[in-house]
Amino acid sequence: MSLYYVQKLLYQLNRDPIVRKRFAADRDELLGEYSLTDEERTAIEDGDIGLLYVMGVNGQILMHYSALIGQEWDEYINAMKQGVADHGAVRGGLYTLLEDRDG
Repeated sequence: MSLYYVQKLLYQLNRDPIVRKRFAADRDELLGEYSLTDEERTAIEDGDIGLLYVMGVNGQILMHYSALIGQEWDEYINAMKQGVADHGAVRGGLYTLLEDRDG
């Protein structure tokens, strides 16, 4: 999993209007510039906030991406809860449980 690249892309989408325009105009080309797994790419393309959360995407970055794709706050919160129900515990990043972390 390339959590760094997922977060980098979402951060840039949240902050850079040129990146947002490219995402809207030629998503495939833009996503091809990042080292993403098929699962990560699909989650971004589908706006699957729950899966992105479970992958470990930072909540601040994810919150802005959720708004960018048109979700209301309650939809964002529910998507994260549903992500855990559908995909299990958070896999990486800040939101993993301490007992689930390697090391």
